[in-house]
Amino acid sequence: MLTDDDLPALAHTLGIPGFVDIHTHFMPDRVLRKVWAYFDGAGTGHRWPIEYRTSETERVLVLEKLGVLRFTALNYAHRPGMAAWLNDWNVQFARQHPQCAQSATFYPDDDATSYVAEALENGAEVFKVHLVVGNYDPWHTNLRDVWRQLEDARVPVVIHAGAFPTATPWTGADRLRHVLEAHPELCLVIAHLGGRDYIPLWELGIRYPNVHWDTTMAFTDLFQRDATVPPEVVTAIGRHPDRVVLGTDFPNMPHRYAHQIEVLQRLGFGDDWMRQVCFENGARLLNYDAGEP
Repeated sequence: MLTDDDLPALAHTLGIPGFVDIHTHFMPDRVLRKVWAYFDGAGTGHRWPIEYRTSETERVLVLEKLGVLRFTALNYAHRPGMAAWLNDWNVQFARQHPQCAQSATFYPDDDATSYVAEALENGAEVFKVHLVVGNYDPWHTNLRDVWRQLEDARVPVVIHAGAFPTATPWTGADRLRHVLEAHPELCLVIAHLGGRDYIPLWELGIRYPNVHWDTTMAFTDLFQRDATVPPEVVTAIGRHPDRVVLGTDFPNMPHRYAHQIEVLQRLGFGDDWMRQVCFENGARLLNYDAGEP
């Protein structure tokens, strides 16, 4: 069994300097504690103990020890008027922790176009939206120009569009199809490989050159019980290693970090696939230069 302590040596064996994780969470303390309370209350329908329930400083040090060279602080707004404040917090966090790609979010606020423009001007490198928690239409009128801004900026957007832990009128491929048809160069990263909407989101996204999928929770013991990846999608990600990028949900995971890496190894796609997924694709999307200190 792979352990967290084994990960730096594994990276060396793969011939990569470390890992790049596009799906990690750092949040204002009061927001993170509400997220943890949701998991503690089995809001997902499963027992979900938070594996890395430590201080912010300790969590950053854990990632460093694991060999994670670049990560994100994926916040997401669940109500109006929240996104701009989260974006300001993300600017400060990235300044304190330069190994974190400066993250941002948005919501269908009347002023979304304005504060997304400000986030981009301030150096945002990745955005996160959560259609289950936010419960909004990704093709909302207030977001039409936001998607254009992000397409023009070529900044990745990690989007939780699948029906895990539950479906909403906005999850799945139908509403997202409007976004991609209007903005075919948009860099979307489908979280959780599409979590329960695997096939429709794959069939939609593979037609567009800048759509990627992150591995967050996919193939882990929990997802194998309740959100198993279909064989045809497993085959597809093996054939398209350039479109798959490591994500983990750290620290909000019910298992050790190494478990997410181990289950990817078990797929048997080989070292080159692991190199692309665990380092190269994430480095490309998050503008990480392996020569940086």
